Amino acid sequence: MAESGDAHGWAPLDPEPTGERPLPPATSPAPPPPQAHPGWPQPGQYQGQYGHPGYPQPGYPQPGYPQPGYPQPGYAYPGYGAAPAPKPPWAVDPPPGTPFHRMARTAAHRWWRPLAGTLGILGLGFGLAIGLMIIGLIVRLAATGDAMDDSASDSIFGDATADLAFDLGMLAVFLPVGFLAAWVVQRRRPGTLSSVAGRLRWRWLLACCGLAALFCVVSYGSSMIASTLVGDDSGSDEHWVGWGDFLAPAIVIILLVPFQSAAEEYVFRGWLLQAVGACTLETLRGRVGRACSAVLRTPWPGIVVGAALFTAGHGYTGWGVLDIFFFGALAAWLAVRTGGLESGIALHVFNNLMAFLFPAAVGKLDIEQGGVRWEYVLADIVPMVLYALAVVLLARRMRIQTLTAETREEPGPDAPPAPARVGGSPGPEFAA
Repeated sequence: MAESGDAHGWAPLDPEPTGERPLPPATSPAPPPPQAHPGWPQPGQYQGQYGHPGYPQPGYPQPGYPQPGYPQPGYAYPGYGAAPAPKPPWAVDPPPGTPFHRMARTAAHRWWRPLAGTLGILGLGFGLAIGLMIIGLIVRLAATGDAMDDSASDSIFGDATADLAFDLGMLAVFLPVGFLAAWVVQRRRPGTLSSVAGRLRWRWLLACCGLAALFCVVSYGSSMIASTLVGDDSGSDEHWVGWGDFLAPAIVIILLVPFQSAAEEYVFRGWLLQAVGACTLETLRGRVGRACSAVLRTPWPGIVVGAALFTAGHGYTGWGVLDIFFFGALAAWLAVRTGGLESGIALHVFNNLMAFLFPAAVGKLDIEQGGVRWEYVLADIVPMVLYALAVVLLARRMRIQTLTAETREEPGPDAPPAPARVGGSPGPEFAA
């Protein structure tokens, strides 16, 4: 019986082997390859270029590369080299807990900086003073036609008020020179010459001015007592010169004496005290070296050196030398004790105002310096001691800062609130 599909009942013969792979049975056609999204690179397009499959797509860098907007550490900008190291600041602050006389002992201190700064202050200060004198002579020549007055051998401008203004202005120019030396030579903020707070504490200065005004009253009374005891009647022939002759010198004195007095305080009780205090010789070895270093770390070498040079700048002799030296030493001691120059500036300004205004009221603008009786020296020292005691007590009551404080960074807007202090009262608020 023949099967279906057979030819005449015979099965088809097996095909002869030809070595070719037989074709698969016919099936449905293969679906077309999926089309790429519009805008994407087509297959084969941009072969070997950025954007081809296998290459990083735009906006999606490969791993290990900085992500857009999120630079990895060591990158200044996405895809650009390492950030340069920040430039260190020029001004270097003293470490926390530093007393006033060692404010110049910073990380930038070198042995030659105090010496170079002192020579720079002398050179530039006297140079500015000579320039000020030249300007005054030019003004006099333009006003009178004569640069010098031959009739007055001890006068520069031929006018007592102009000479007084020049003398005070010549000393006042040392104030900015001292600030410049601290900034340029010692690489520290000029405010460190003022106090341990890095600035002039105006509220404390005003408080010291009140005590200095009381000092003037006590000093005037003690000088009158001394004059009575020694029988000095030299002032019996003195009389009031009138407002016409007193007003112009008084204006010059009131305007320039504060700057002149402050300049002397900044140079002798600020710069010199701290310049000597920076030379502590801490690297010395041996018993003598350690002893010298221990002494130089105290404020007394700077106090003595500053007071001696301050005395040398005046023309007093005899007991008057002791008076000026005691004034300079006391002002320097108060600067260390209160951590700033405010008390010394107040005492110096009011003392000089009294010393210049009273003679000007009787027609004497040139302060006579020379020998002084010991009674007058004692009458001047006693009020200064009382002033110093009052300043120390008031500074303790007002909790005046005497050491440099730790620097605190201001918190940012997203910083968490500071934790509340548990137990105890808040710390003292230093006067500004």
